[in-house]
Amino acid sequence: MPPVPIRILGIDPGLRTTGWGVIEAEGSRLGFVACGVVRSEASDELSARLRALHAGLAQVIAAHAPQEAAVEETFVNRDPQSALKLGQARGVALLAPAMAGLTVAEYAANLVKKTVVGAGHAEKRQVAMMVKTLLPKSDARAADAADALAVAICHAQHRGARAVLVKVAR
Repeated sequence: MPPVPIRILGIDPGLRTTGWGVIEAEGSRLGFVACGVVRSEASDELSARLRALHAGLAQVIAAHAPQEAAVEETFVNRDPQSALKLGQARGVALLAPAMAGLTVAEYAANLVKKTVVGAGHAEKRQVAMMVKTLLPKSDARAADAADALAVAICHAQHRGARAVLVKVAR
């Protein structure tokens, strides 16, 4: 029986810019669907910025009908205020697909980089180059969009193992 194609939304959360990428995975074959960024205005109140991110992600989900989503876990070594705001944006990135009924997986940045590039401490430029290699039709102009596609690729590679783990845990 041939593998069933699955549409995956990858999200690279950020308060100013949240990257998103949609791919289709069929077995080990990957196909590019779309990518882009959702932006919020730095001059707006935090609640308005979070609402803008949620609305943008909801539009992406409605437009591209993914079946699963994956969000990058964030690592921040800046001040606590920045970490808290980024955490709130990450909450929106988890909430939007969950509210649409999608299962949402989370992946550490190092695992995403190791899966896509082969090295857990790869630079953004290397990630973008490998995304373009793996998805030749991708047009990720923003680094955040390329990172989001990398998250989706990571999920495509690890989703089978995650499903087995969930079954074993039950």
